[in-house]
Amino acid sequence: MPLFPNTPVEKMTEPYHRRWWALLVLCLSLLIVVMANTSLIVAAPDMTKDLGLSSSDLQWVIDGYTVPYAALMLVLGAIGDKYSRRGALVLGLLIFAGGSVMGGLVDETSLVITARAIMGVGAAVVMPATLSLLVAIFPRTERAKAITAWSATSGLAIAVGPLTAGWLLENHAWGSTFLVNVPIAVLGVVGSLLLVPPSKAEGMGRIDYVGGLLSIVSVGSLVYATIEGPHFGWGVGPITAAVVAGVGLLAFVAWELKHPNPMLDVRRFTERPFGGSMMAVLFFFFGTFGSIYYSTQFLQFVLGYNALETGIRLLPLAGAVFVGAAVTGKLAPKLGVKIVVGTGMVIGTAGVFLLTRIESGSTYTDFLAPLLLLGFAIGLSLSPATDTIMGSFPESELGVGGGANDTALELGASLGIAILGSLLATSYKDKLTDLVGGHLPAAAMDTAKDSVGGGIAVAEEVAKNPQGGAQQAQTLLGAVHESFAHAIAHTSLIGGIIMAAGTLIVIAVLPGRKHTTNHGEEDAAPATEEQTETVGA
Repeated sequence: MPLFPNTPVEKMTEPYHRRWWALLVLCLSLLIVVMANTSLIVAAPDMTKDLGLSSSDLQWVIDGYTVPYAALMLVLGAIGDKYSRRGALVLGLLIFAGGSVMGGLVDETSLVITARAIMGVGAAVVMPATLSLLVAIFPRTERAKAITAWSATSGLAIAVGPLTAGWLLENHAWGSTFLVNVPIAVLGVVGSLLLVPPSKAEGMGRIDYVGGLLSIVSVGSLVYATIEGPHFGWGVGPITAAVVAGVGLLAFVAWELKHPNPMLDVRRFTERPFGGSMMAVLFFFFGTFGSIYYSTQFLQFVLGYNALETGIRLLPLAGAVFVGAAVTGKLAPKLGVKIVVGTGMVIGTAGVFLLTRIESGSTYTDFLAPLLLLGFAIGLSLSPATDTIMGSFPESELGVGGGANDTALELGASLGIAILGSLLATSYKDKLTDLVGGHLPAAAMDTAKDSVGGGIAVAEEVAKNPQGGAQQAQTLLGAVHESFAHAIAHTSLIGGIIMAAGTLIVIAVLPGRKHTTNHGEEDAAPATEEQTETVGA
């Protein structure tokens, strides 16, 4: 048995014998790229204080990672298919580790944003590579189980990121939340070389770089406009980006329709299994990431939990993800994708709607049921949707398939955080103005309206001021808490409505089980064993 697997998957006559160990490496690689987003949720207050971040600065520290991550996955997935999926995984981990080292050592806002962008590029290489390697390594009969483990890892990272960051912040500066990625990335590189076999597409042909460039421009501009416009106003920059995104998308579709070897065959979106599953991933992560984003803020700013305590209180979500993943492994083969994904989206929507009950006197127990429902829904829905998406692509396009799935996931999460976050900020600002408008100096009021953290900081300053005093500070603090609770309830209502509409669309688009073959086409006849093994191999 050679120490380094050198036989390409495509030349193996039987399933790779160390494939479950390889899956562990792929899941570990996926874990750190998702954790890089979720861990920053609890590290943000320390970074804001240490670097003196404005709300705009903080937003771009977070989203400096998101823009390249979302924009580049499709193209980099195709490049991995063409040249080396394992090589792409190793290179992506090294880029990610380099950005993490930089982020952990610098102390200027612009450099932190640059480091996050470098990490985003690395993540855009890693994430589609993990999924394309998984599909290439595992035979069709085991692939659903492997994708379930991959999907559960995504959900696990939502809770593990804040928990790990909280533990580190107990005794270390915020830079430690960057540096912890380095040994994990190195372990992933070593594991890739020892346990993951080489793989690349055979007979792929030339890469459609024009289509790739158009996809980068379209997705990147859309994410930028979505982040910048709702939070900081629709000025020239966000409007221009939105127009570029629209024109770029039309140009991308037109180019791909006429290209003989397109980057992404957009005709696949007319196939109900693929189109419905892509919409399911996008809508689902829109609601769940947006809800978790502002729920953690309530735990920290209103209930006063520190970073570690907040991370611990997100653990039930991770447990629920694993329960949902176990259930979907049993139910999906029996009930089909439509019922399982649709049920998961209904449960997730119910979890978002439960957050409309939040008020200023709410405690952690009021968040427990929504977190459990969202976690269970992630575990239940994500795996069969991802399996359907990847099953729609031939072997030569597995990286593109992974890039498409991951772009929908990241785009949904970005839209959820940006749009629901903007609604949250507006609702908070309006409510606080109603409660304390005219009772504070203009500058203090502007700071208090900027964010719940700003409101708490102003209350602390009022308490120190002899002209204010503890009673006035307590009144202001109560108004801040009430305003933020009101904002969560109002935003969750809108988010729940959007999720409900998305759920109805997905259920309408996904075909019933008896009409779906492994090719994603409507056909009453079941696929043969030979067909099943061929599709997506």
